Amino acid sequence: MTDATTPDDFHTFHDRTFYDRTAEFVATLLPAAWAALGPALSRALDGLDTSTGPVVDVGAGSGESTAALARALPDAEILAVEPHPALRTALVARIAGDADLAGRVTVLGTDVLSAALPERISGLVAMNVIGHLPPGERRALWGILAAKLHAGGLAVLNLYPPTRPESVPAAAMGEVTLGRRGYTGTAAAEPAGEEAVTWHMTYRTTEDGRLVDEFTASDLWYVFTPERLAAELAGHGLRVTAGDSAHGLQLITR
Repeated sequence: MTDATTPDDFHTFHDRTFYDRTAEFVATLLPAAWAALGPALSRALDGLDTSTGPVVDVGAGSGESTAALARALPDAEILAVEPHPALRTALVARIAGDADLAGRVTVLGTDVLSAALPERISGLVAMNVIGHLPPGERRALWGILAAKLHAGGLAVLNLYPPTRPESVPAAAMGEVTLGRRGYTGTAAAEPAGEEAVTWHMTYRTTEDGRLVDEFTASDLWYVFTPERLAAELAGHGLRVTAGDSAHGLQLITR
């Protein structure tokens, strides 16, 4: 869509190409959320021994989680896993522009189930990502953790509402101004069967108060409760405790 496009031309993008269209908004709007999530993650990882293997950043996106990990664990080697080319481009650019990240972070351009991970990892982080995995793939990830997570290691993920298939009214995701243009987003969800919701994200670009671009991108998200998480993990010999409740952090150990 170009600046000449009118609201009549606005259209919907489905989950198959979700990040093709939304990557620039993810990179623009997400840092504000990480202003609070980053410190919460850092507290969860405090004291983690990273000498036993690298820390895996699942769905590293444009690099907010990777940078937060690097700050929290200044001696850790990090494997940043990001399958989407657009997000991975932003991730690589961020790493290349930071000498500390460039010396410690390796980017793996695949999904976590296909990634060539080492025999032992000291930690794994999956922020804002676990709902992308269908139940079978999610359980496969627990199998990887059970096999590779060091005995003293820690995995951290977050569960945010909804944890059951239910509607979520539209809410603002943030607003950022870059030069003459403003970038905003809203998100709403509706049930999609017994185990998922469909998120509808509407993104708008304005210039000098004039709407120049708007679209809605839809993404399927698998939902589950903390109780189901605990039961699935127990089947792989893993335990979970609740972390920072404001961010839905879940702390997984062997």
